[in-house]
Amino acid sequence: MLSRRTMLATGAALTAAPVFAKPLPRHADAARALHNRLLCLDTHLDTPAVFARPGYDMMQRHSFETQLSQVDYPRMVEGGLDGGFFAIYTAQGPLTPQGMLAARDAALVRAAAIREMVAKNGGHFELAFTAADAARIAASGKRIVYQSIENSYPLANDVTLLRSFYALGVRMAGPVHFKDNQLGDSATDKSKTWKGLSPMGHDWLALCNELGIIPDASHSSDDVFDQMLAGSKTPIILSHSGCRAVHDHPRNIDDGRMKQLAAAGGVIQVNSLSDYLITVPANPAREAAQGAIYARLHGLSQMSPADATKAIADGAKLLKAVNAQYPQPRATFEDYMRHILHALKTVGPEHVGIGADWDGGGGVTGLEDCAGNWKITARLLKEGYGETDLAKFWSGNVLRVLAAAEDGRAKPPPPAPPNGGGE
Repeated sequence: MLSRRTMLATGAALTAAPVFAKPLPRHADAARALHNRLLCLDTHLDTPAVFARPGYDMMQRHSFETQLSQVDYPRMVEGGLDGGFFAIYTAQGPLTPQGMLAARDAALVRAAAIREMVAKNGGHFELAFTAADAARIAASGKRIVYQSIENSYPLANDVTLLRSFYALGVRMAGPVHFKDNQLGDSATDKSKTWKGLSPMGHDWLALCNELGIIPDASHSSDDVFDQMLAGSKTPIILSHSGCRAVHDHPRNIDDGRMKQLAAAGGVIQVNSLSDYLITVPANPAREAAQGAIYARLHGLSQMSPADATKAIADGAKLLKAVNAQYPQPRATFEDYMRHILHALKTVGPEHVGIGADWDGGGGVTGLEDCAGNWKITARLLKEGYGETDLAKFWSGNVLRVLAAAEDGRAKPPPPAPPNGGGE
């Protein structure tokens, strides 16, 4: 069955809408004013998947309800989202030469799509490569585009391909996704093929450190997390994860490991995907119905813009009907905040941030897209967190980890002494 992520990547439409339908209460205005002073980054944006939709325009306002889109320039401005890490995501496929070559090509095409979006909208977006770039780009009034890899499966059996992705701008990478692969074990695969990282996975981690790429343990098994934490020469990150103490799911992290992550200088960025926040019972009939919708939407990138727009709108309507026919619990904004607040209580504001998984399955009732990001700031202010804490939470922590990765890069060897001239 194709994933919801695939569905989110398969269509587009454009509509204009006012920034707010009604005036905000005074306390919300104050929270927004503070929020807009902060540099706000999200460490897991799956929006590059949407760039493949024919006719998609990042500068136009879309909606999730009718267009299955959660991030665009107007909503980034509305929600006070200055940018973040745009993911080069590749679904896990067969560990065959053909499967790996297809994954490599797909990842390179997605990396190109990120750069093409920035080039097309250069007055509003700019690629970022160093921790220092973020403040400079934000000061210019542009949105910040870092790049990350979700699932390093496209490296095939040549870990050195990571050097090419670094040259393209990748500054964060995770080894696995939903299934075990050639690099290590996934949190959601019961096989546990390697009991942690594979030998190639250890080489991958060493190369991340050598290049200055942040190692990302989201989606990794506990064993992989432990080995990444122990083996990395620089802090690691969980770019989009939750708290197992709040909801016992293998994609989430337990308190003990969260404290170890913080002690090593790392950060947990909290995910807003409902299944990782609350208990959602299995519903085979619903999954089959959704799978049929996703299958109908497969291949929209080959359609004309008009046909793709209609197909995604029709798919959104069908999905809405499936939700009505097979209702299931959906996490709320307060459910999401429970994970954020638990992480803050456990490891402090120096080690927590946001990786909402927009356009990759994220979103809860009351926080449907990035336009509502400021609500998190409002809620944290209510809990007593101040501007200094929020500055760390929204970007300071991840930029500190990126700076550490930069500082830890392997230094080139000194030049060899010239021949001759000696005794």
